[in-house]
Amino acid sequence: MAEAAAQVPGTELTGALVQYRAQDGIAFLTLKDPPANTYTYEMMQALDSAILKARMDEGVQVIVITGNGEKFFSAGANITMLANVTPTFKYFFCLHANETLSRLEQTPKLVIAAINGHCVGGGLEIAMAADIRIARQGAGKMGLPEVSLGVLPGTGGTQRLLRIVGKSRAIELMATGQLFDFERGLELGLLNQVFEAETAEQFTQQVITYATQFTTPNKAAAAVGRIKRAVQTGAEISFESALALERELQQQLFQSEDAKEGLDAYVKKRKPIFKGK
Repeated sequence: MAEAAAQVPGTELTGALVQYRAQDGIAFLTLKDPPANTYTYEMMQALDSAILKARMDEGVQVIVITGNGEKFFSAGANITMLANVTPTFKYFFCLHANETLSRLEQTPKLVIAAINGHCVGGGLEIAMAADIRIARQGAGKMGLPEVSLGVLPGTGGTQRLLRIVGKSRAIELMATGQLFDFERGLELGLLNQVFEAETAEQFTQQVITYATQFTTPNKAAAAVGRIKRAVQTGAEISFESALALERELQQQLFQSEDAKEGLDAYVKKRKPIFKGK
């Protein structure tokens, strides 16, 4: 069966651990370390580089992160690697992973996690750093089982899960280490949607269709990106400061061609055609 990302034509940079492909405003970042797409320091460096590439590419308006193959989005950090490095290395490994996922969150472009298979441990921590999470129905389980290893979810998992599902539920999910299906993830608010797809290729096409709605000419991509920035940053600061941030981002948009187009189209009762300018 072909890889999900193999159906995305366009600009391609293939690395040993992360594949980067972009076309029509969408960049696909595919985690590639069979069989479970577990990440090492090397993979996290490759992901960091791919995030920066997508951020700096003016042609990219939406970023999609997915896993190689059909069985795993990612099973998280490579346990064999962690068992054979020093505590100091582990600390800096986690620090860099936190910085990488924070960079993903702070990039003013919509990020979608396309969860094509099992999404557990650090894999779910990566997915939670995305703005929207979509899963393929019946493709796997999700959860944060780190407690079974005597550790906690150390790549932002404790803090992002708290902010998504609430304090009490987050503690229960992590303290039990339970794994659950994607329908339960939808109920918890961890997932935005679950797509029915018979094959990996069909799921990829569904994700592309979904992501395309946030690109030009369908949407003013800059407005989408600044909505993200207002929410991501605003949630972490005081309400008054968040309102000030919102005003500043709005002022940036008021100066754009797309804002003029949107207002003109509304007045003239026509469909706007956004250009990303």
